[in-house]
Amino acid sequence: MSDDSKKTDPEEVKVIQKELDLTVPQVEEGSDDKAKKVVVTRKRVRRKKVEEPSTKTEQEKDQEPVSVKSEKKVVNVSDSSKSENEPMNRLKKVVAANSPEKSNETSNTPHSTNHNNSVQRKNTKNSNNNRNNNRNSYTNKNRNNRNRRNDNPNSAPIPTPDQPRILINNLTDMTLPDLRAFATEDGVVCDDLISLTKQEVIFLVLKNHIEAKNGVVFAFGSLEILPDGYGFLRSPGNSYLPGNDDIYVSPSQIRLFNLKTGDNVYGQIRTPQQGERFFAMLRVEKVNEDDPSVAQRRVAFESLTPLFPDERINMETSCGDVSTRMINLFYPIGKGQRGIIVAPPRTGKTVFLQKIANAISENHPEITLMVLLVDERPEEVTDMKRNVKGEVIASTFDEQASRHVQVAEMVISKAKRLVEHKKDVVILLDSITRLARAYNQTVPTSGKILSGGVDSNALHKPKRFFGAARNIEEGGSLTIVSTALIETGSKMDEVIFEEFKGTGNMEVHLDRKLSDKRLFPAINVKKSGTRREDLLLTSEESNKMGILRNAIAPMDDLAITELIVDKMKKTKNNEAFLRSMNS
Repeated sequence: MSDDSKKTDPEEVKVIQKELDLTVPQVEEGSDDKAKKVVVTRKRVRRKKVEEPSTKTEQEKDQEPVSVKSEKKVVNVSDSSKSENEPMNRLKKVVAANSPEKSNETSNTPHSTNHNNSVQRKNTKNSNNNRNNNRNSYTNKNRNNRNRRNDNPNSAPIPTPDQPRILINNLTDMTLPDLRAFATEDGVVCDDLISLTKQEVIFLVLKNHIEAKNGVVFAFGSLEILPDGYGFLRSPGNSYLPGNDDIYVSPSQIRLFNLKTGDNVYGQIRTPQQGERFFAMLRVEKVNEDDPSVAQRRVAFESLTPLFPDERINMETSCGDVSTRMINLFYPIGKGQRGIIVAPPRTGKTVFLQKIANAISENHPEITLMVLLVDERPEEVTDMKRNVKGEVIASTFDEQASRHVQVAEMVISKAKRLVEHKKDVVILLDSITRLARAYNQTVPTSGKILSGGVDSNALHKPKRFFGAARNIEEGGSLTIVSTALIETGSKMDEVIFEEFKGTGNMEVHLDRKLSDKRLFPAINVKKSGTRREDLLLTSEESNKMGILRNAIAPMDDLAITELIVDKMKKTKNNEAFLRSMNS
C-alpha cells in the first residue's frame, strides 16, 4: 500500500464527525461541549484498550451497545438502527487506517502482549529442547556405541602366540627407581622421565609396548563392584585400597560372566583413551583361575551345604617346631574349621599365627592362604609380609574404621568366590576383637547399647564374617582362625569375646602366666580343644590322646605344658612322641 492511500481526507473526517454529532445523543445537558468531548473520548479509549480487551470479531464488536459515562448518569445507545452506528464505525476505520500503530494494535494491549511473549518463549523453548534432544540422542548414541565396543569381550582381537605380552601387575609392584630403569631398558624415549609419576611411567611403558612392539597387556586383580554397576580390579599388593592403577570393568562384562565382588579376574586390558583415567578390561581370560564359563553356572556360597571338618590340615613341619606339633595332636585344625585363639597381651599370638601360616604353605600348597591384619601396628605388618609366604592384607591402626571394614569385606568376599569354585581357603585373622570395634564405629546407631558401649547391631557383621567358615559338601572349604583379645582392661573386649566364645568349633587358650615364665608356646592344654576331633585324628592317635589327657588331668597347667614341651623337644616328630608314651 502506498503512502498516499494511507492519508486521511480532511473533508471526509469532517463529514463523518458531523454525522456522529447528529446521531450520538447528548449525555449531559447544560454542560459545555469541551467538557463533554473530553469525558466521552477518555472513557471510550479506556474501555476499548484497557478494560475490555476482547477476542471478538469485528462484526460482534459492531453489534454491541455503546456506553457513555458521565459524572451524573450513563446513557446506553441501542444498536437497533444500523445507520446510527455506521458513521461511528466509518470514523474508527478511517482513524485506524491512518494510525502508524495499526500493525501493533494487538501487541499494545496488556493481555495480547503477554500472550505474544508467552508464545514466543514457548517457541524458543521448544526449539532449544529439540536441539538438546538431538544433541543428547547423538551423544547417547555415540556413548552406547563406545560402550558396546569397549564392553564386548569379543571386540578385542585375539592375541597371537608370537605377540609379546606384559603383565601390568609386575610393573605396579616395582618401585619408582626400578620402574624408570626398566623403562629406559625397554626403549621408552622421554626427556623428563625423572619428573614423571609412577602411573605416567607405566603408561609410557605400556604405550611403547603396544605401539613399538605390537604387544598386548594383561592384568589381574580382585573385583570390587560399585553401586553404579561397574567395578574395578583392586591390587592385593595395595591391600585392595582404591588407586590410580585400578582396572575398569564394564557393567556388561560383569553381567555376561556373572561376576561378583571378590572375584579374581585375569584378562587383556587397554590403555586409557582420551578423557579416561583408568585402564580398561578388554577380554576376560580367567575368573578365579578357571574358565569364565565356570563362573556363569556356579552356585552361590549361601546355597552350599556346610559340614563338620573331616580332613586335617597337617601342621607338622620339617623343622619340628613344637607349637605346630602340639596343634596337630591336641587341637587339630581341619579344612572348614572355625577356630579362636584366646590371647592376653604379650603371649606370642602374632608369632603363633606366623608359624601356623608357614606350616600351611609348606604342607598344603593347594590351599589359598590369606592373612588379615586389622588395626595392627605397621612394623608387625612388615614383619608378617617378610616371614609369611601367603597373601598378607593389612589395615594399620592409624587408618579409619571404615578402612578396616572395607578390607575385611573384600577379603571375605574373595574367599567366598574361591569356595564357590570348589577351592580350599584359609584366613588367619588378627583380630576379631578389633574388627568388631571397627564395625561398632561404622554401623548406624540402633539406640540399644550393651555393656561396654557395644551397639546391639555392631556384632552382626563380625559374626557373619566368622560364621562363613565351613566345610562344603559340594567341594571346597573356608577355614578361619582368628585371635580374640582378653585381659586388656576393656569391658568392650570382654563383651565381644563372650559373644564369640561359643561360635567356634576349635579353641586355643594362651596363658599369661606361662608367657611370663618365658615358656613358649604358652598354651593352656586343659582349656584348649577341638569339637569332633575324632573326625580329624586317626583311631590310634585318638586312643593315645585320650589316655594322655586322663593322665595329665590332675596336674597343674604349668607342669602340663612343661612336660609336653620337654617330651616333644626330645623327639623328631609326633609319631615318635606317641611311641614314647608306651615307655
